[in-house]
Amino acid sequence: MHMITGNGKDSWAWRRSFGRVSASLVGCRRQAGQAQDMETGGRAFVAVDVHYLGSGGARAAAVVAADARFSEIVAERTEDVGEVLPYRPGEFYLRELPPIRMILSGLSGLGLLVVDGYADLDPAGRPGLGAHAHAEFGIPVIGVAKTAFRTATHAVPVLRGTSARPLFVTAAGMPRDEAAELVRHMAGQHRLPDAIRRADTLAHTSLRVAEFTQRQHGRPSADRCR
Repeated sequence: MHMITGNGKDSWAWRRSFGRVSASLVGCRRQAGQAQDMETGGRAFVAVDVHYLGSGGARAAAVVAADARFSEIVAERTEDVGEVLPYRPGEFYLRELPPIRMILSGLSGLGLLVVDGYADLDPAGRPGLGAHAHAEFGIPVIGVAKTAFRTATHAVPVLRGTSARPLFVTAAGMPRDEAAELVRHMAGQHRLPDAIRRADTLAHTSLRVAEFTQRQHGRPSADRCR
């Protein structure tokens, strides 16, 4: 297993195969309970996270970017889920997928999904959350885990910024090494890429962003859907 660090030339070509999203065409849901199809003008690159609440529910968050490096964030959203399944060892995806499914509803042109966790759990390919998400949504999924998993010896360690603690990258629907290179080059100077940190913050905050909110130049637009 080799370590990928934050130094070195950007030599991978995978991300160049994806189109860019037009920030001006990101839409919102117009009415509660009715999701309007979001026209993104191309591919949507999305980082998601789920936080489990003491009430037994969960809060899901999504951050949408115009490029695979997540250097241009164009929209974000949170969604509260009233009830989720209890944790079952080896079946984490049964708990995590429903909130992810809900937070992605109404988003068209999905081209890449980044999840907190593992795509597969061992070198033989035992499916984890990312593999199940890949099977459901039919797009490449990158798993970015903050801690090592005992059986996931195939995960590629990635060092970012000045941190000495690696992230552990797996993938479904694209080569694992290319996924690791992409994570290495994602926007942000910290151990976690900015988009993943933002999704984590949104999932943990009490402020609910009910619709995908358009962002321009990294800041929420004043013209929000209501």
